[in-house]
Amino acid sequence: MTRLKALELYGFKSFADRTRFEFTDGVTAVVGPNGSGKSNVVDAIKWVLGEQSVRSLRGKEMTDVIFAGSSGRKPLNYAEVSLVFDNGTGDLPVEAAEVQIMRRVQRDGESEYLVNGETARLRDIRELFSGTGAATQAYSVIEQGRVDALLVASGRDRRAVFEEAAGITRFRARRTEALRRLERAELNRQRLADIVGEVSSRLETVRHQAARARRWRQMTDRLKTLRIAAAREDLAGIDAAVAAVDTALAAARADASAVETRAS
Repeated sequence: MTRLKALELYGFKSFADRTRFEFTDGVTAVVGPNGSGKSNVVDAIKWVLGEQSVRSLRGKEMTDVIFAGSSGRKPLNYAEVSLVFDNGTGDLPVEAAEVQIMRRVQRDGESEYLVNGETARLRDIRELFSGTGAATQAYSVIEQGRVDALLVASGRDRRAVFEEAAGITRFRARRTEALRRLERAELNRQRLADIVGEVSSRLETVRHQAARARRWRQMTDRLKTLRIAAAREDLAGIDAAVAAVDTALAAARADASAVETRAS
C-alpha cells in the first residue's frame, strides 16, 4: 500500500520555520503540551489533501492558515504544506516511485496545488487519492470526536467509510461523473433535435421560395427572349418600310428630273 513518508510545512499556522516530519515504518506519535501545535499537524495534512472547510481548520478564512506573526517575528506572506508518499506499489495513478503533493496559499488569497512540481487542480488531488483512504473525508484522518461521530453515524455515513476502505469510491465517483456527462449529452441531444426540427421547417419554406424564385427567373428569361424576338421583327418591318419609302422617293426624283428635262 501507499505509505506516507514525510510532511513538510512552512508558514502554516504556528510553523513559521520550515519543518519536516519523517514517517518511518511502524507507529509515529506526536506528543506535546496543550498549545504546542499538535493539532496543526493534522490540520496541515487535511489542508494539503484539499480540505475546503475553514471551520474544520479552526479559522475564519483560508488565509488564517498563514503564520500571523508573533512578538518576535513578522507575519509571513504565504504558507505551504507538502506530503511525500512512497508509491513503489503503484497504488497512486502517477508514474513515479515517490509522489509529492503540495498546496500553497498567498496572503492575497491566491492558492495552488502541485503534484510532483506540476500545477494541478483540486479535482486532480481528490481523484488521485479517491479510494485510497487518504481523502479528507475518509477514515485516514480521525480527529477528536470523530470516533464518537462514527459510532452514532447513520448507516449511510458508515457505508461511505466502508466503501472508501474497500477502494470503490473512486469507481463510484467515476460512475457519477459518467452519468452526469450522459445527462449533459442527452440535454444537448434534445436541444439539437429541437434546433434540427426548427431548421427543417424553415428549410421547407426556403425550398418553396427557392423553387418560386427559379420559376420566376425562368419566366423572366423567357419573357426577355420573346421581347427581343418581337423587337427584331418590328425592326425588320421598319427597315422594309424605310427601304420602300427610299425606293419610291428615288423614283419620284427620277420622274421629276425627266419632266424638267422635257420642259427645257
